Amino acid sequence: MGLKVALLYGGQSGEHEVSIMSACSVLEAVNKDRIEVFPIGIGKDGRWYPGLSPQTVKASGTLEVRPLSPDAPDHPQAGEGLIDNTGGFLLGALKEKVDVVFPLLHGPRGEDGTVQGLLELTGIPYVGAGVAASAVGMDKALMKAVFQEKGIPVGDYRVYLRSEWRGNPEGIIGEIEEALGYPCFVKPANLGSSVGITKAHDREELKAALQRAAAYDRKLIVEAFINGREIECAVLGNDRPEASVPGEIIPGAEFYDYEDKYVNDKTELIIPAGLPEETTEEIRSLAVRAFKAIDCAGFARVDFFVRREDGRVLVNEINTIPGFTKISMYPKLWEASGLPYPKLIERLVELAIERHEDLKQNKLF
Repeated sequence: MGLKVALLYGGQSGEHEVSIMSACSVLEAVNKDRIEVFPIGIGKDGRWYPGLSPQTVKASGTLEVRPLSPDAPDHPQAGEGLIDNTGGFLLGALKEKVDVVFPLLHGPRGEDGTVQGLLELTGIPYVGAGVAASAVGMDKALMKAVFQEKGIPVGDYRVYLRSEWRGNPEGIIGEIEEALGYPCFVKPANLGSSVGITKAHDREELKAALQRAAAYDRKLIVEAFINGREIECAVLGNDRPEASVPGEIIPGAEFYDYEDKYVNDKTELIIPAGLPEETTEEIRSLAVRAFKAIDCAGFARVDFFVRREDGRVLVNEINTIPGFTKISMYPKLWEASGLPYPKLIERLVELAIERHEDLKQNKLF
């Protein structure tokens, strides 16, 4: 048997269901002769369930990590003393049993540096970005500020706190209308998978969009509409990251929303994207620059717009734990670049160990 990998999935975010689907895809694709996977589900209530397979959760029909009947095939045994509200005791017990942790958690309390910090404290190698990169990659406002500081082109945007919006709604709406116009996109700053995102075409829709985003986060980001092609590029590596071939998304809806990403089959993914060679290389270069700008590690997907009017390339965002379902762009991009899904999983585990060994060189005292 090869390396032992603990796979974390579920979590306390609006992307709980997405994480379950990603984990199912990993379990289906992984080379079991090289990697032994130990699944750990995290419920929406924050409880951790060791040994609970995402495939069992999916088969239950709820797509929610929760206690199952005691006679379920992989019902976690509470008597083992491994279930803990924070996961801290569980991870401490796992330290001697697993080689790597794969936190396949999307959104807040999983992709934002919180779980990464817990893993750092336990000293277990883990897949993906560290604490700082995860936090910056999760917060779209901080992310764009870092990109701008590094000279990476982004679209026009504005950032507001929920308290500011509730305290001066008319003033903020007027500011958005003057600075960005319609249509525009309103997003919670700290969610992914297009959860809580609305395209606003007028004042009434903008007001409703801001209210909706404020239900998900204390920080709201409003972006100007960009008439452009939606391009994505996968990045893999640590200090010397590499970029995949770019792919293009043809949304089945007005924009690439949650339903399009994970439910419908209406979205068309074109891999590789039909772009001029010069534009392709610019996208790949910017993807690596964005990855390095936030000091990312392991893997990430960088999303772009290529403006139709002039062909200018703009970075939209970076995702430090990209979707890993069977229809997700990230694994498809690497497959088109010559790295099949099972080998991609193995490479991510190798990169986790490589980064951990590098960090062990740091003096603590």
